[in-house]
Order: sequence, then structure tokens, then C-alpha cells
Amino acid sequence: AKRQAVTNPTNTLFAVKRLIGRRYEDPTVEKDKHLVPFNIVRGDNGDAWVEAQGKGYSPAQISAMILQKMKETAESYLGEKVDKAVITVPA
Repeated sequence: AKRQAVTNPTNTLFAVKRLIGRRYEDPTVEKDKHLVPFNIVRGDNGDAWVEAQGKGYSPAQISAMILQKMKETAESYLGEKVDKAVITVPA
């Protein structure tokens, strides 16, 4: 992740959870736009989305991608299908 952030900063997403449920015009989003190397864009519904590889993604889509990757990693490590999990997210 650290190497990716250095070699491809505009497509390395982090702290996307902060954008969930926020409108593009939200003051927090305005501040965040100047603090991250990736683009925060206005989604079709007016919410704050992120842009990666030329496409817009909602924060929920990014979260789903991360969870899918975590599931694949766990299945690979365990050598069996994972169909139930408990996930905690620190505030």
C-alpha cells in the first residue's frame, strides 16, 4: 500500500469512510479535497464520490470492493469458502 501510494497517488484511495453520506458541498468534503492526492468528485446524486482510473465510485462501492478483497484473501489463506463474518470498524 505504501509503495502504491508513492507510485500512483491519484489512484490510491484511503479514508473514504469519511465521505459516506456526505454531500459534495459539505464543508468537511471541501476541506478533505485539499488534503488527499486523489480526486473527490460530485456523484450523480450530488454526494461526494472518488475518482480512480478515470471512473467515479461512491464510498459504498469502494467499501464493497475492500470487503470483497478481504473475503478473497481470507478464503485463500483458510483454503475454504467464507460465507459468514463479523466486521468491526473503529470510529
